[in-house]
Amino acid sequence: MAVRALILTGFGINCDRETAYAFERSGAQADRVHLNDLIAAPKQLENYAIFAAPGGFSFGDDIASGRVLANRLRYGLGDHLRAFVDSGKLVVGICNGFQVLVKMGLLPYTRGEMVQEATVTHNDSARFEDRWVRLSVNADSPCVWLRGIERLELPVRHGEGKFMPPSEEAGQELRRNGQVVLRYAAADGAPANGAYPANPNGSFDDIAGICDPSGRVLGLMPHPEAHMARTNHPLWTRDSSPGPTADGEGLALFQNAVAYAKELRL
Repeated sequence: MAVRALILTGFGINCDRETAYAFERSGAQADRVHLNDLIAAPKQLENYAIFAAPGGFSFGDDIASGRVLANRLRYGLGDHLRAFVDSGKLVVGICNGFQVLVKMGLLPYTRGEMVQEATVTHNDSARFEDRWVRLSVNADSPCVWLRGIERLELPVRHGEGKFMPPSEEAGQELRRNGQVVLRYAAADGAPANGAYPANPNGSFDDIAGICDPSGRVLGLMPHPEAHMARTNHPLWTRDSSPGPTADGEGLALFQNAVAYAKELRL
């Protein structure tokens, strides 16, 4: 039986089809489910092994990016999502989805309760950033989604991508816990050290993605679903990889999640 992935859609989410395609390419059955339908029948979550909050501009980024959707999910689905994760299943939030998971309290979840511990706010550049970035991967993290991946090049598309913990100490705690899983890097792979545009938003400690303590919940600002084939990359003609259908680097995240779910028969 195929691993089933629920892809959230509705109210300005606009990367749901690409995210569903990524899971389908990885061998999963991907169902796009409208937010209203999910809140009306939350027990349907039990039929899935993976929950994905894709990128987009949910509710027009009113108030702040992801805030309205985060509140809808927290108060309409919070207990069900927490039970979903506690049962060993997987969650991913991409771009707007990352903002949502942070603001609803599902990430970083260091306190063991669903309260907001950090934020994702306006880029230091004060403008929308649409560019490709290089990412370093924390090989020592518990993150299921990033197993065996050493580096990534993915696009970012956001106006509010600056991850900010409440304090320096809280940020360092995330590092010590292995929850900082992706960091922006310079072209040569060295740390970006906050330098623009390698770090496109001014994010604390160059953080591009974090996971929860279990490693099963991942949130990241870059878009892995936008690098499914090497031809998606703007420099693909300079790449020596074989054939026009060779996989892009983003596909590995989805393959890891599906493989994990199959292994545990989720």
